[in-house]
Amino acid sequence: MAREMAEQPEAARATLTALLPLRPRLRELATGRRRVLFAARGSSDNAAIYGRYLLETWAGISGGLVSPSVATHYRSRLDLSDAVVVSVSQSGATDEIVTTQAWARDCGAATVAVTNVEGSPLAAQADLALVTQAGPELAVPATKTYLTQLVAMAVLGTALAGESDALDAELARVPDEVARMLAAATGVEDAVTALAAATYAVVSGRGLMLGTALEIALKLEETCLRPVRGYSYADLRHGPISVVTEGTAAVLVAAPGGPLLDALVELADDLTTRGARVVGIGGDARFAAACAVHVPGPDLPEQLAPLAAIVPAQLVVEGLARRLGLDPDNPRGLAKVTATDPR
Repeated sequence: MAREMAEQPEAARATLTALLPLRPRLRELATGRRRVLFAARGSSDNAAIYGRYLLETWAGISGGLVSPSVATHYRSRLDLSDAVVVSVSQSGATDEIVTTQAWARDCGAATVAVTNVEGSPLAAQADLALVTQAGPELAVPATKTYLTQLVAMAVLGTALAGESDALDAELARVPDEVARMLAAATGVEDAVTALAAATYAVVSGRGLMLGTALEIALKLEETCLRPVRGYSYADLRHGPISVVTEGTAAVLVAAPGGPLLDALVELADDLTTRGARVVGIGGDARFAAACAVHVPGPDLPEQLAPLAAIVPAQLVVEGLARRLGLDPDNPRGLAKVTATDPR
């Protein structure tokens, strides 16, 4: 896992090089279609959540998530003639997602596959394949494949925006910011200590950072075998916050700016008064001051911050697994390709 995390700067750079030239084809495929829907599971689903937010906040295009069971079990016939369906699977071989993509095309959608495996069933059967360049990933927890999926989402979101190159200068800095996050690892050991001492943990983010928060929660659960819940800011406020007490660790992830940062600073203060030890990732100086432990995030605009903000969280997860005497490469009961029941 550590080796594959270290490969992320080059994986991000190679993926940008491979996918940016496909922007015209993405725009052509989306011509005349009003919405983009994503089909994914697990970490890929968290990448898709980022893609949806980027499309809606940056490109002004309606996005949503497809429920694969609608295709594989209910076998509903929907009119998707106004939609682009983006199917996301690192292996490109998850039968449920392959089946959902075929269903979407049969319902009239244009299809885009995001996968790390060229020639995989998902890539071969899509109208357009965005093949990420992470290289083989052997550790079960998705690190470099997840990050390169985020890069693919950034390419998609910017391709369909009015000014597709408006973020290009910042996109070009992403690999270096990923490398800086890996090298600095500031606050990581303190975050590991806080999480190791906790009896229960919650993770929360908002807006463009929601997918990152859910991915952090997933990684803590599957790699560190800890009870963790991932919530949007709003969902946490609507009830579950009442269970936050002494002994709880609360991980909050924030972009360095944007309209949602103030709310996350207030949430950090609130959770602290309830007895939680707050671990903050990213944000600004005010956010850092509101957290008991702070892990700095990337110097990127809110639209692109998720591409590198996941990196310090990966370092925390890997370090916590080791602290707990677990093998981060092979979490108990998991395999690299998850076989869900497609029918």
